[in-house]
Amino acid sequence: MAMKKPFHLLPLIFILAIIISISQARKDLPNAKTPSPFSFIKGLQGCHKGNITKGLHYLKHYLHHFGYLNYRNQTHLEDDDFDNALESAIKTYQKNFHVSPTGTMDAATVAKMTSPRCGVADIVEGVNTMETKNQSIDSAKYSFFPNNPRWPLLKTHLRYRFRPDTPIRAIAPVNRAFQRWASATHFTFSRVGSNAQTDIVVAFFRRNHGDNSPFDGQGGILAHAFAPTNGRFHYDADENWVIGAIQGGYDLETVAIHEIGHLLGLGHSQVPAAIMFPNIDSGITKGLHNDDIQGIRALYGR
Repeated sequence: MAMKKPFHLLPLIFILAIIISISQARKDLPNAKTPSPFSFIKGLQGCHKGNITKGLHYLKHYLHHFGYLNYRNQTHLEDDDFDNALESAIKTYQKNFHVSPTGTMDAATVAKMTSPRCGVADIVEGVNTMETKNQSIDSAKYSFFPNNPRWPLLKTHLRYRFRPDTPIRAIAPVNRAFQRWASATHFTFSRVGSNAQTDIVVAFFRRNHGDNSPFDGQGGILAHAFAPTNGRFHYDADENWVIGAIQGGYDLETVAIHEIGHLLGLGHSQVPAAIMFPNIDSGITKGLHNDDIQGIRALYGR
């Protein structure tokens, strides 16, 4: 009688380990089928004043978040009535994003609104930061936060640190982004340890993370930062973060350059090629534009 070959556990364990590893990797990858938090806007194309359309209250919350819509009676924020205030808010949005100000949800407006973007509002404390005012160069479209907050003029060296749970691969792109600004301003930057006293903290968070500006998952708000001298810069950890121009991903360095602009005091720009333009597309990289450099020098007198 032939003897049965012994059953070896090691190959089976190895195979199971590979399967588990692949399964976990798939969980960590962004789900391409997950709809964008802004995708609801596509269903509102064609809406105009006088309509009562299911889902319009979501659009009102979108415009409220970015500063365009503020009702005295907040109950109107929850209804689906396309009223005068909503039409006015859409017209202002359209002017900021170079769309004909019709006040209707036309295709061009829907395309702009559904694009991933920075979470910093375009209208802050009732001030449209994307309006061009009192600028000596006609083509300049840079902007500042209300009351022009900035770092003290004698404070030209800023220290930054990363939260300990920051992905390792994000550190080099963010370091490069700080150096991009150093090359165009009077500022210098240095990275310090996680427990050191610092001016700026870079972190990755998901959803509600305690700063009253929750993230929303893949493809909506990518990141946000606060005006001087708050020093907080947050990425949405749910996004597909990449290094370079990779289709379907968002370049860590490009987004960092944008958010550091906010940390230094710049608001959003109306120039689509500027790093401070609110929308940030996937699959691209961007650097500092002349409009960004003009803006930071105007704010700090250089």
